[in-house]
Formats: sequence, structure tokens, C-alpha cells
Amino acid sequence: MDLTSYLGFTGVGLNLLSGAMASPRCKLETLRLNDCGITYEGCGALASALTSNLSHLRELDLSGNKLEDLGVMLLSPGLANNLSELGTLKLIGCGVTNEGCAALASALASNTSHLRELDLSQNSLNDLEMIMLSAVLENPSCRLEKLKLLSCGLTEGGCAALSSALASNSSHLRELDLSENSLSYLHTMLLFDVIGKHCWKLEALKLVSCSCTDEGCAALVSALRSNPSHLRELDLSKNNLSYLDMTLLSAAMENHCWKLETLKLKDCGITEEGCAALASALRSNQSHLIELDLSGNKVGDFGVQILSAALEIPYCKLGTLKLVSCDITDNGCVALVSALRSNHSHFRNLDLSGNKLGNLGIKLLSDALENPYCKLETLKLNDCDLTDEDCVSLASPLILNFSNLRELDLSENKLGDSGVKLLLAGPESHLSKLATFKLVNCGITEEGCAALASALTSNPSHLRELDLSGNKLEDSGVQMFSSGLENYYCKLETLRLVSCGITDEGCAALSSALTLNPTHLRRLDLSKNKLSDSGINLLSTGLGNPHCKLEMLGLHDCDVTDEGCAALASALRSNPSYLRELDLSDNKLGDLGVKLLSTGLENCKLEILKLKNCGFTYEGCAALGALLGSDQSYLKYVDLSVNILEDLGVQLLSTVFY
Repeated sequence: MDLTSYLGFTGVGLNLLSGAMASPRCKLETLRLNDCGITYEGCGALASALTSNLSHLRELDLSGNKLEDLGVMLLSPGLANNLSELGTLKLIGCGVTNEGCAALASALASNTSHLRELDLSQNSLNDLEMIMLSAVLENPSCRLEKLKLLSCGLTEGGCAALSSALASNSSHLRELDLSENSLSYLHTMLLFDVIGKHCWKLEALKLVSCSCTDEGCAALVSALRSNPSHLRELDLSKNNLSYLDMTLLSAAMENHCWKLETLKLKDCGITEEGCAALASALRSNQSHLIELDLSGNKVGDFGVQILSAALEIPYCKLGTLKLVSCDITDNGCVALVSALRSNHSHFRNLDLSGNKLGNLGIKLLSDALENPYCKLETLKLNDCDLTDEDCVSLASPLILNFSNLRELDLSENKLGDSGVKLLLAGPESHLSKLATFKLVNCGITEEGCAALASALTSNPSHLRELDLSGNKLEDSGVQMFSSGLENYYCKLETLRLVSCGITDEGCAALSSALTLNPTHLRRLDLSKNKLSDSGINLLSTGLGNPHCKLEMLGLHDCDVTDEGCAALASALRSNPSYLRELDLSDNKLGDLGVKLLSTGLENCKLEILKLKNCGFTYEGCAALGALLGSDQSYLKYVDLSVNILEDLGVQLLSTVFY
């Protein structure tokens, strides 16, 4: 549930919600209260809520609130209580320092704590704070598995303390994110030196934008090569890595001790020389790498040629390669095509977005997709300056039954209606086995919609997800498209039409499609369209029909007010069985709207409700509180971020857990 972004959502409102949460019938598992003006006074109430033996709360996000140390000290006893089942706590930018860290450390050291994930990013953590946190990580009673410390200003002393914890045999930590901390050579030496002498259980390490140096990379690689490593994912994106760094990394991957499966090196200044080093690792029968992200590097055609040769080697296990904005042209495609056609290749996912491949490059890729040996399942070509000629080339594999392609993303290309028609040209324009098709911001209008509607009605149609967001379809286009949804052969389950210029007339057509018995549509996103209350009224008619099986409805920023809420409430009362997720964020619902909506959610199976920036106060909270505390509510996810709930509101909200 999401009540984010309303400045008038006062503490009174939270108090009312908290009262409902005291009910044993409250099923809430996730609560987000980002940027809600909460201070230490609200934390005491939340701590009491966490200790209730009736609480189901598993995740709590208090990021962006000025809790400071006193707030965390008040909250921490709740974390240590054996009745608390909270597994994830996020305190990003909450002003936590030494006393707050001491309280958290005490809670984590308790053998009754269920906390598995802690995010303290954007808090200034000096040596003392890191020493306290690191000490508790070595405690066998601490079960923390995931720790995020992004942009915390880590010092050399903090790194040394953390290193000791990572090297501890009793640590349960499996994922560590130290991104956006400036780690000098001394930092990295202190952090990784001890690790090389002990067994390291960490499975994921993220060091994005950490100013890593050659010496730092050498220290990391040396540490990881020294002992059997559990590391499966390493992210060094946005660090300027030299050829020496790449050579060291690649040599480590050839070591039988390394089991690395995912390597992310986005925006690292890597050139063809670095690609040569990586290719050596990929050819090794010791390499376990299955995903490689080199996006934003000057790989160029020669770099791709070097990598592609490695992909054809039987030992290479790489299944996903991301080369977004890597200066690749048709010459690079020649090499990739050879790899795609190899019967030894494990290649399944390829992202070439942001490259100017040219007509020849697209033609070569399309021909490869027609090859029986090509096992590619996902192809992304966002922002590749595709032309009509390219659409003709891509049309051929789309209509072939033996093509393995399941997802195609052509977003951010100015295909226009002519391009879409060419893609779907031919007597068998059923998109083969394609299950996901994304055409975001492609300049499509109603003419293109007519072609897509025809493709949806073909037998057989395997398409399950279609994203047409950012196209000026307007009402006429949606009307065309809706006729396809009404067809018996259409199996579409997810339709995204964000920012498509749709108004109430388009809603009428969609409503009609939703009421038909054969419709398979389960997820519909109409966010950022000016539907207004009249459109919601028309859409609600379809929602209220027993034949409508829609499970997710996105209405973010759609000019909905209390009148629209009344219509939605009526629809939910009429057909309460299917809808599981509703997003009404950035609509001016007001207190009356929330009250009206709450009545519709009684006996409704809705589990996720998002109401960000919806303009209601404590009066609306009272209605939501009553709903949460009743046995007629199934809500499990509540996001109240960026509303100024303040402390009194939190106090009232917290009692729903008792």
C-alpha cells in the first residue's frame, strides 16, 4: 500500500492507521514510509508494533526521515524482540551515527532477531560506527545476509573493521554493497588483505563508482584467488579500469577457485584490449561466467569480434551479453552472427541497444535468428536508429515457427506505423513464438494499432506481453487495438499503455474488452493518461463485470478524484475476486476519495495498494486504518512514502500490529 507524497498527511492520520494495525486480522507484510516527516517520536510506536505477536510485518522502509540516533535507539528493541518477524529494514539517509549503530548492533547480536537485510546507505558512518557494525557481523547470533552501505563516507579504519568481519568464519553475510564510497589503494588493501587468508562466504559484491585503482583491483583479485571463493556476482561499474585491471580480473576467472557467474563492468573505460583479456577467460574451461555487462564502454567492432570468437568455444558458458552503447556497427554484427549460429553457443540474451548497427547489421542479425542453431531468446535493439528496411529484415524471423526468440525490444526507434506494418507483414503475421514485444516511444498511431490488433487475433498467437507506452495512440488507436483483445485467439496477458494520449473514449473500448469471457488480460497499465473521472467510470464498468479477470491496474497520474474512487469502489464490490494490485499514485483523491475507495476494498482480494501523493489527511487514514484492521482486508503491501505522516501518524499506524 502506497500513500506517498502528500504533505498534509499528518501524525493524526498515522495514529488512526496504527490503531487498525493493532488488529490480529491485519495481514500487512511490507510498509514503506519514505520521506514522511517522521522523527524519533514515531519510532517508539513502530517498535511496539514490531513486538506484537500478531504482526506479520516483514519489510519496513523508513528512508529519508530524520530519525537520527534517538529514533534508531527507540526502534532497535523491537528488532531484537523474539516476536518481531521483520526481515528487511531500510534506513537510507536517516542521520544515523554512532549511538544509532550501537543500538542496531545490539539488536543484530540478539539470537532472536530475524533481520536479514539492512540498508544504511547515505548515513555518515565513521570508524566507530563501522567497528560496531563489523563486530556484530562476526557474532554467530547475527543472521544478517545483505548489507548496503552506499555513499557512507567509509574511512580506512572502517574498511579494516569490515574486512575482519568478512573474513570471520561465523559471518552470515552474503551480499555487500559499498558503492559510491571513494576507496583508495589503502582502503582496498585494508578491506581485502585479510580476506585472502580466510574463507570468504560473500556471494555478491558491489563496488560501483568507488574510484578503484590498479592497486585496488590487484588487491581484490589477489584476495579472491587465494582461497576458494563463494563469490557469484561482482559489480565494478563506473570505475576506470585499465588493461592491467582487466588482465588481472580475467586471470582470476581462469582460476578453478573462482565461481563467478555475473560480472558487471558498465562505464569502465574498457576498450578492445580489455575485451581480449576477457575473451581469454571466456575460453577457459575453468570459467563459470554466464552474464557479462560491458555497456557504456568503447568496445567497438574489433572488441566484439574478439569476444564473439570466444562465444563459439564449447567451454564458454556465457548466456547473457549486454553491449549497450558500445560503438558497434555492422562489422561487429558479422562476428556476433557467427557466434549465434554456432551449435556450441549457450547464448540466450543479447542487448545491443544504443548502437548504430545499420541496415546490414540488422539484416545479418535477422538472418542469424532464422538459423536452427541460433538459441537466442531475448534481443534488445533500443535506440538503434532502425529504418523501414530494418523492419523488413526483422519481419522474417518473427513469422518463423522454428525461431527461438521469445522477447524483442525495439523501443526508442522511430518505426512509425509503416515500420510496424512491415514488421507484421505477410499472411502469417502471428509473431511466431514471440511472448514479449516492446515498442515504447516508436511513433506509432492508430494505423499501427490496427496491424498489431490483427497480429493478436492470429491463430496461434503466443504473445503474452505488449508495451506500447509513449506512442500517440490516442482513443482511436486504443479502439482499434481493443477489437483485437476481444478476439478469441488473443492470449495477451499484460498490456502497457503509459502516456499514450488516452481519454474516456479509449476507456470505453477497453472496458468492453475486459467484460468478454475469453479475455486473458491480467495486467493493464494506463498510467499518465488523462482519463479523468469520466474515463474511470467507464473503465469501472468493465472491472465490475464478473468476466473481468484483471489482476493489476495501473492508474498513476490519471487525473482521478473522489468521483473516480467511488466508481472504482463500486466495481470492486461487484467483482471482488481478481484484482490484486492497484496504483492510484499522483492523483488528487483527497480524504473523500480514500474513504470511498476503502469501502470498495472490503472483501476485495487486493494485496498491493499504492496511493502516492494523493492529497489526503488523517481522515483518509482513519478509513484505511479501519480497512487494515478488519478481517475483510487482504492487503500485504503498503507504501506510504513521501507523505508527511509525522510522528503522531506513525503512532496511530503502529497499533495495527498489536
